Amino acid sequence: METILDLPIENKIFYAVLLFSWTVYLWEAYLAYRQRRIYRSTMHVPQELGKIMDTDTFEKSRLYQLDKSNFSFWSGLYSETEGTLILLLGGIPFLWKVAGTVTARFGLGPEYEIFQSLSFLMLATLFSAFTGLPWSIYNTFVIEEKHGFNQQTLGFFLKDAVKKFIVTQCILLPVTSLLLYIIKIGGDFFFIYAWLFTLGVSLVLVTIYADYIAPLFDKFTPLPEGELKEEIESMSKSINFPLTKVYIVEGSKRSSHSNAYFYGFFKNKRIVLFDTLMEDYSPLNKDGEPENVPAEETDTPTEAKAKPKNKKQGCNNPEVLAVLGHELGHWKLGHTVKNIVISQMNSFLCFFLFAVLIGRKELFIAFGFYDSQPTLIGLMIIFQFIFSPYNEVLSFCLTVLSRRFEFQADAFARGMGRASELYSALIKLNKDNLGFPVADWLFSMWHYSHPPLLERLRALGGTKQD
Repeated sequence: METILDLPIENKIFYAVLLFSWTVYLWEAYLAYRQRRIYRSTMHVPQELGKIMDTDTFEKSRLYQLDKSNFSFWSGLYSETEGTLILLLGGIPFLWKVAGTVTARFGLGPEYEIFQSLSFLMLATLFSAFTGLPWSIYNTFVIEEKHGFNQQTLGFFLKDAVKKFIVTQCILLPVTSLLLYIIKIGGDFFFIYAWLFTLGVSLVLVTIYADYIAPLFDKFTPLPEGELKEEIESMSKSINFPLTKVYIVEGSKRSSHSNAYFYGFFKNKRIVLFDTLMEDYSPLNKDGEPENVPAEETDTPTEAKAKPKNKKQGCNNPEVLAVLGHELGHWKLGHTVKNIVISQMNSFLCFFLFAVLIGRKELFIAFGFYDSQPTLIGLMIIFQFIFSPYNEVLSFCLTVLSRRFEFQADAFARGMGRASELYSALIKLNKDNLGFPVADWLFSMWHYSHPPLLERLRALGGTKQD
């Protein structure tokens, strides 16, 4: 009787990939089940949370996170089933042949592999966009809408999705064609040139994203002169942060979730604040409908909904400064540079291993490519499937490191004398985003890139708010 050990090596590779993929899915499903038990069983505010979270907010956050977890289960099951069927039914070689048919219509034969690769990539991303669209619509217009976060209409959402797809293709296709060309002509050391190319692309994208790409989707305006801007500039100067500009981004036209970040290299740093982060700027705090300002003056799509909110959202100025103190702590403590170094070391290692494995014909046969070994397919097989165990381990390690960095950034803000303000800001942001403060230890250890709320508050020294 033939066993899996007696199968050809290419069959072993194929079944090993499927087995590992489902093992990861079942592990994730188990972790999510543990967390859903917490959502279902924790019906009342725990005693230690009594002073920082009211019963109404606690119940809203519990139901919101439970809905998100249930949605994640079904969308994850669909995604895993779809991926399995694609592999079992030969979806990848089939799409490659379709891509070849498309390029052949333009008089380009199999020798024009890069053009066929770009055709394959566009078809694959189109397929992914269409199959993922119903899930995205349900998440936005059922779950996020139900819990008061969605600020979009369906028309605005769909136009935004089309715009994102077009912008993605404008970046993805040229970058991929150049990468494939470098691999083709790079000789024995192509992996070095490919790594340097991707490094350069990532640095360029980080540099231009907030100035040229993000404004295609959101409105960025300079923070007006005033006390908050002066305080931000003063705080930046105190730690030698080379701040050049501070922007407010109109995140409220999509969602009432909030955020803040900085970007830029060397002496050209910029800070971006979501309008939903600041109670003085969030339009969601305004009573009734917003002022009737012409669309030409606001540059805000008329399809974005304006929903009056009863709650006061966002942080006051001292709390915003505390949040920025945390973000600047990431810069001062070198977390950004460390993450870039780790990312690039990983990228170099992956390209080196790709160079070692790309000549193995059995890898291509395992996924249905018997007569050809396209470079793009090799990248997909090796990076997505063969490296998947390594990627899971790396992801967990980076999650652990991220939590450590978050504690350090909190401590930095505390060292700036902003512990009390950060304490209250974390509570407000948790409330605004309906974060559930109780987490299963194994779920949070595996998934949380930020420490749970209670752990952060304890680390801040249990600062009490009046």
